[in-house]
Amino acid sequence: MENQEYWVYVLRNAAGRFYTGVTADVSKRLEQHNNGESKWTSRDRPWKVAWRQGPMSLTEARKLENRLKRQRGGNGFFLLTGLPRSSGS
Repeated sequence: MENQEYWVYVLRNAAGRFYTGVTADVSKRLEQHNNGESKWTSRDRPWKVAWRQGPMSLTEARKLENRLKRQRGGNGFFLLTGLPRSSGS
């Protein structure tokens, strides 16, 4: 699967919490999150896609995902994604 393309995505729930991940299919992955198939997001449903970037290689996607996660919701996260800090849609 060397030629597969990946996306980095950020989900947001109604409480304004964020979840960052990598997938080859954002729609399918969102469905899995909202069906409770992901341990980290099963309690805070429903989720909506707030941001995505791609397509890119898995290596590039993992690097961007880690960069976003290292920000821990700080200014860098919002600068990189362009997302507003408020929980509004």
